[in-house]
Amino acid sequence: MGPDGAPGAAVPWRKVLWERQPYPDNYVDQRFLEELRRNEGLRQYRYWAVVREAGFVGEQLSCVAIFITLWLYMEQSLLSPETLLWTSLVCALLGYGLHRALSAPPQTGCEPRTRLADLQSAAIFLSFTFGFSPVLKTLTESVSTDTVHAMAAVMLLAHLVTFPYARPAPPGSVSLNAALFASVCLASRLPGALHTFAMLSCALLVFALWPCLLQRLRGGAPGHFTAVCAGVCVVGVAGLGSRCPGGAALMALALGSVTLLCPLLLVRLQRHKDNIQGPWDEAEIHEELGHLAQ
Repeated sequence: MGPDGAPGAAVPWRKVLWERQPYPDNYVDQRFLEELRRNEGLRQYRYWAVVREAGFVGEQLSCVAIFITLWLYMEQSLLSPETLLWTSLVCALLGYGLHRALSAPPQTGCEPRTRLADLQSAAIFLSFTFGFSPVLKTLTESVSTDTVHAMAAVMLLAHLVTFPYARPAPPGSVSLNAALFASVCLASRLPGALHTFAMLSCALLVFALWPCLLQRLRGGAPGHFTAVCAGVCVVGVAGLGSRCPGGAALMALALGSVTLLCPLLLVRLQRHKDNIQGPWDEAEIHEELGHLAQ
């Protein structure tokens, strides 16, 4: 017994397991809590920075609302398929030009994609879509309208949940397939095959090409990216309000919750975070494998 009553106090305690020491197995000295670290590597969020990032979620929600609005106009014969096709073509050309203008210079050894290759891809997709439009129009004839609407709603929800908001270019396969499946379901309830073709072409523009352009804006022009997201949200609420005022009110409430309330909760809850690290954590090996092999 040492002079302070601790067993073996004359022998200094060492934090090792391969030596027999005159101390209990659970013994620690006063240095134990000196290695306590609290909230190490904690990231502090700024409210408006989080709002800008959350705006991308609201923008994608608004894209779904815009697509549903266009479908409602076509179903009620307030929008002709020719008008939608020409509008989609003009938007696609303008977006393609902007995307090329914002493109970064190719790295050494990487061949840039040519305009001819892009034109061939677009021509192949449009040709197959136009050719299969009569088949897609009759694809869900044996299914009730309520079931079709329910399937489209579930697929659009799956699109929003699985969308890769961090890096949306190109869109994730699960998210894009869910959106296209919902588009086929809704387009099959339109009056004619040309309506179906116009609706599917618009779906490709909204769910596949637009996220690529938005990601390019996000990296090359952050200020314009924020303005574009805000504009898309306004258009989504206004368009939905023209056909369904109740849906527009719910849409505005959802956008406010996603882009303003949720970031505020995230910033406020950060102050209550209490994460501790210390010698009780699992050991981390920092030596290289080559050194251990020697």
